[in-house]
Amino acid sequence: RACVRYQGGSQDSSVQPSSSRHGQSQLRNVASSGAIKKHQKSLSAWFSHQPNEERQFGPSFSLDAVHVDPVIRESSLEEILKPSPDLTIQNQLQQPSRRVISLHNLFDVDACGRQVKNVVLYGTVGTGKSTLIKKMVVDWCHGRLPRFELVIPFSCEDLSHSHAHVSLRRLITKKYQHLRDVVPVLEASNLRVLFILNGLERLNLDFRLAGTELCCDPNEPVPPSAIVVNLLRKYLLPEASIIVTTRPSAVRRIPAKYVGRYAEICGFSDTNLQKLYFQMRLSQPGCTGEESQPRSPAEQENLVEMLSRNLERHNQITAACFLPSYCWLVCTTLHFLYFTRTVPPSQTLTGIYTSFLRLNFSGEVLDSTDPTHISMMKYVAKTVGKLAYEGVMSRKICFSEKDLRQCFEVEMKTESELNLLEVFRSDVFRFFLSPCVQPGKEHTFVFTIPAMQEYLAALYVVLGEKKSLAQRVGKELSEVIGKVSEDVAVVVNIISKVLPLRFLPVLFNLLKIFPRYFSRLSRKDKDAIAHTMAEELFKEEDYYNDDVLDQINSSILGVEGPMRHPDEAPDDEVFELFPIFMGGILSRRNRAILEQLGCSIKNLAAFEIAKAMKKTVIRKGHKGLPPSELMDYLFFLHEFQNERFTAEAVRSLRTVNLSSVKMTPLKCSVLASVMSTTCHDVEELNLTSCNLDSGSLRTLFPVLLRCKALHLQLNSLGSDACKEIRDLLLHDKCVVSSLRLANNPVGEQGARYLAEALAGNRSLTQLSLLHTALGDPGAEAIAQRLAENRHLQELNLGYNSLTDTAALRVVEVAKGHETLDKVHLYFNDISEDGKRALDSLRMDRDGVRALVFLTAGTDVSDYWSHILNVVQRNLPFWDRERVRQHLALLLQDLESSRSQTANPWRKAKFLRVESEVKKMLGKLQDGTL
Repeated sequence: RACVRYQGGSQDSSVQPSSSRHGQSQLRNVASSGAIKKHQKSLSAWFSHQPNEERQFGPSFSLDAVHVDPVIRESSLEEILKPSPDLTIQNQLQQPSRRVISLHNLFDVDACGRQVKNVVLYGTVGTGKSTLIKKMVVDWCHGRLPRFELVIPFSCEDLSHSHAHVSLRRLITKKYQHLRDVVPVLEASNLRVLFILNGLERLNLDFRLAGTELCCDPNEPVPPSAIVVNLLRKYLLPEASIIVTTRPSAVRRIPAKYVGRYAEICGFSDTNLQKLYFQMRLSQPGCTGEESQPRSPAEQENLVEMLSRNLERHNQITAACFLPSYCWLVCTTLHFLYFTRTVPPSQTLTGIYTSFLRLNFSGEVLDSTDPTHISMMKYVAKTVGKLAYEGVMSRKICFSEKDLRQCFEVEMKTESELNLLEVFRSDVFRFFLSPCVQPGKEHTFVFTIPAMQEYLAALYVVLGEKKSLAQRVGKELSEVIGKVSEDVAVVVNIISKVLPLRFLPVLFNLLKIFPRYFSRLSRKDKDAIAHTMAEELFKEEDYYNDDVLDQINSSILGVEGPMRHPDEAPDDEVFELFPIFMGGILSRRNRAILEQLGCSIKNLAAFEIAKAMKKTVIRKGHKGLPPSELMDYLFFLHEFQNERFTAEAVRSLRTVNLSSVKMTPLKCSVLASVMSTTCHDVEELNLTSCNLDSGSLRTLFPVLLRCKALHLQLNSLGSDACKEIRDLLLHDKCVVSSLRLANNPVGEQGARYLAEALAGNRSLTQLSLLHTALGDPGAEAIAQRLAENRHLQELNLGYNSLTDTAALRVVEVAKGHETLDKVHLYFNDISEDGKRALDSLRMDRDGVRALVFLTAGTDVSDYWSHILNVVQRNLPFWDRERVRQHLALLLQDLESSRSQTANPWRKAKFLRVESEVKKMLGKLQDGTL
């Protein structure tokens, strides 16, 4: 609070003009009145209000508590009008020639010692003009802007919609009723007043006397634009200070003689400001959301640290975070990736990008002086979207000036189109495209955020902008003929009643054929969109990439490890988000937001595309997909937000293999949400090596209940996770018949939970606890409750450091079990005496097979190949030295058993198995296994 407090109050009071005793008394009465205090309270409540997109950062987040001021540099009209230098990252981040000025010092005297009254604060889209004004108003409300005693903000967008004549006095009281007692004495009281005019580009101002007459009476009704003009002329309330925010293209609308200071918002041109922004946003108490489990401060600090390191590398993200808006997008995306816990997830990635565009464009027209009034977002979709789409199709992310001209200037035919292009280049261009930071490519452009290229390409396709010349001409001709045919129908009906001209109705019907024929062609366009979506979603060359959520995470936080050598060939670009964004844009919520931005997608068009997708997307989704590609498919279904379509797609997924996919909380939520659209049983769910924990199991609980074969190996699942598994197996709707928990640190306590589950479960037939650190106490806990089970058929307790006592105890219980016929005990600490005891137990009752060694008496075990395959599969996760010792013991046992038999066929079998064990030992020692 102290560092942002204004320190120039004494200077301001020294320049305050003196007044009479009566005037001073009147001033004190007005200033001390409750009207201004009520006004401050009202403004504070209004300007502190955060949009829904900000509420995700937690209940403690507020603009007053968390804000980083962007860099503001003093400028001049000459600098604004002169051609801009080469747009490179160096020019963006290093501008030492212009003086930096703080928001609170904008009204200090200029270089000539003159008091500044009118300030023009300009910046391109996304630099934070509106947020800065909000913060300025909130600061005044809380007493941190003592230079002014009254602040009156106006939205130029609001003023542009008002066409009735109104006086300044009526305009103020209409917007702020608390000031009705203050407005009549504005001039007489000498109040230090600040008018804020936000978004001047929305108003068409005419400073010519012929266009806007002079007006000095606050009570005279005039158009709102005339009030603004006369305030800036200082003809109306000449002592009032005015700050105007606008985009660069509209700066020239105010004559320079009426401007005391030009200031440009330069965003976060200092990477330290970017780091501070991320630190404040991502470290907020409650940042993880109210409904989610709180994350530890260490995890949040680690996230900020990884992001800071990536910024220090001066990667492309540094250029993106030059704009505060993109810093917001980065924070929101990270919040989505790391802190999503709810099922279904509260938002979608497409929704984040759509809301991001709404926050920055909010339905603005590109140029208020242009008669077409095309929305800024619609213009971006037609032009930048075309560039993005062509880049996706050609797998290109860097664009030259020639590429830009082909997309932006190829269809420029009129003066209006050229003017729109100029406005776009000055106001919007840098929002979407920034200079490339790769060495040797400094004069090419890339999309500010890589995913934005895929979003705009998807929007370009879904809006139907991807049309050939014949299709565009046909559509226009069809609309013209359709309108004309309605009028012709009336005329033909009248003439046919008077004259016997029977050929006229025939000609008229022929005329109506064309629109009908074109409507059939337009349906084929929807099929083409669905076909494009399917082709891009299931590209075989992208099958073995990381899933899209990991790709987004890497693009923001970077990839840990050595930097790529400049001469090393880059990897091929992948655009797997492109089809996912296409599906997400078709969701009802995103279409409603895009409608506000001037990009209309009709319900019928969305319905026809979804109908066509059933023939393409669902059919191709039936094929077996690699784990990462299957995760992308599930994420696509989540983004599409069409429950009926998702249910039909998921119903065909009987086997779900997501092995080696890092199942973050978000991915678990997506999987649970998508699978919940149906209630069918899943034959197999493979979640091997997916970084699961107890929280993941809780999220996936409804899905796990419906899985017959469940693979949870290699997930570091401890006793807490086993408690969740116990609840799963004891649930009355559980259908799990095969459960694999190999290579997890289950331990003794986890074994107790699993033993409790075995006692009450009625579905499980196979349980693998291979290499789960049970020890003798864990095995004893399972043996104690095993007799209560009535359905288990196979139990694997291999590689658990079991001694003779525990192994004998388990097999003894297994003898009396109704269904259990196979117990795996290999790679345990079982002695020769223990082996002989186990053989005798096994001989007492046929059907109970204890798999301990590769031998069975004087013969080779029927399961020798199974045991060696288990060793080979799990060797990367086991202690190699211990495995080598066990293999040596197995080899000794084979040689000893071979020497005890005289049967040549058995000796040959022993020699074969011995050769396999020796080969494995040799590869283990050489490090090739």
